[in-house]
Amino acid sequence: MTLFQALALALLQGVSELFPVSSLGHTILVPAVLGWHNLDRSSVSFLAFVVVLHLGTALALVVFYRAEWYAIVRALVASVVRGRLSADRDERIGWRLVVATIPVGLLGLIFEAPVRRLFGSPAPAAFFLMINGLVMFAGEALRRHQRRSAGREDKPIERLSYAGSLAVGAAQALALLPGISRSGISMVAGLLCDLDHEDAARFSFLLATPVILAAALLEIPRLFVPAAHVVLLQAIVGGIAAGVAAYLSVAFLTRYFRSNDLRPFGWYCVIVGAICLILAREGMIT
Repeated sequence: MTLFQALALALLQGVSELFPVSSLGHTILVPAVLGWHNLDRSSVSFLAFVVVLHLGTALALVVFYRAEWYAIVRALVASVVRGRLSADRDERIGWRLVVATIPVGLLGLIFEAPVRRLFGSPAPAAFFLMINGLVMFAGEALRRHQRRSAGREDKPIERLSYAGSLAVGAAQALALLPGISRSGISMVAGLLCDLDHEDAARFSFLLATPVILAAALLEIPRLFVPAAHVVLLQAIVGGIAAGVAAYLSVAFLTRYFRSNDLRPFGWYCVIVGAICLILAREGMIT
């Protein structure tokens, strides 16, 4: 892996992990389109490099939401010490994040390795990227229908039901499929549970923080394998670049979703996915 490739993959990871366009799908498709056949995604050194990128992304989210995480963790600890729940807003958000993390964590531990083996090539990634775009279109359409036919109104995160929290967590687990976006699919679930776009994005990013951080920490031993040392410089540069890109991405998206929706990202996913699927079917990318 060259330093240029490391920097490009890091920026790609930092942006696409939070934008609703699938980081896993892009890390499969972009190297294939650019002909970077020297990158072996199953090698120990590449997996160690990816661990550092995820650490950089997770730490950027922690820093961005540091004040909110401090309040949430403090409220959760207080509720455990007290032995009962209260009406505190941060506590209610915290327990909803705990509930939503359960399906993400369980499904990730069980299915991540088999899913990546089955679908870790350009054609499936391109196909699921198209599906990701269609899901965002469908989610926006269903949300508008809910407002018109049932008169449903937006509610804040702390009023999200525990069943709704589980639904958002289960939806985020679908990001195990390359091309399905963690933030996109969980935002759609949040919208259908009556969150507005800004709160759906915030809940998605808050939920992604412990999930990405835990996944990276579990993989830390990969960094100490001798074969991983060959990408030490690339990993350091990549981790910093991924963190900066992730921080700028979440700062932009939190403002974007105050007055915009998912449809532009849906168009991007459908168009890019279709082009890459055609290229893969024609044998032009492998």
